[in-house]
Amino acid sequence: MRPDTKICYCHGVPFHKLWHFARRCRPQRASQMSECLGAGTGCGWCIPFLKKIHEQALRSEASAEPGPAESLIEITPEDYASRRKSYIANKEPKNQF
Repeated sequence: MRPDTKICYCHGVPFHKLWHFARRCRPQRASQMSECLGAGTGCGWCIPFLKKIHEQALRSEASAEPGPAESLIEITPEDYASRRKSYIANKEPKNQF
């Protein structure tokens, strides 16, 4: 994923904002990632990805890794958007933190 790839489509939150939020604010729980422009409070599709970003940010902080870990989400932006579209169309149960 690129830094400007939207993770939360409902609120238009890109990867780099979430990554920097997690590194700067150090949320204790993954659910606190929603404090970053409301990410994860809409359809719920992005919640598993918010959890990954939160986990990796904590891990990278402990090891002092520099910069965003775009490779953290190993899916193309196009595939990500397509999977979200299916999630919405199929009215799947909302993901939970």
